[in-house]
Amino acid sequence: MFKGLGNIASILNSAKTMGPKMQEMQEKLKQERVVGTSGGGMVSVQASGDGQIISVEFDSTLTDSKDMEMTRDLLPAAINSALEKANELRMEMMKGVTEDLPIPDNMEEMMKKFLGGGN
Repeated sequence: MFKGLGNIASILNSAKTMGPKMQEMQEKLKQERVVGTSGGGMVSVQASGDGQIISVEFDSTLTDSKDMEMTRDLLPAAINSALEKANELRMEMMKGVTEDLPIPDNMEEMMKKFLGGGN
């Protein structure tokens, strides 16, 4: 019954050192940039690693055509692409923070759900 308490104590002990690492990771994520595109690069969205949209750019062929319907289709796709890349970056950085913790094998799936990357 108490067999798993050693692992829990070890995780909790290691977690104490994670606070500063997590804060450092969050600051790095704010500085990182990812770009999502759609329509073969007709729409580009730049986001920070923490998922904030920084900028949106439209290729001149799209703006010259004044095709609002296409723009409405391409913009969400580019935003979703940028946010997916930001989430992947966040997950990769999270691995670096948690690599010293004695965590279960399925922790990656649990983290995806926790961070919004899983369904």
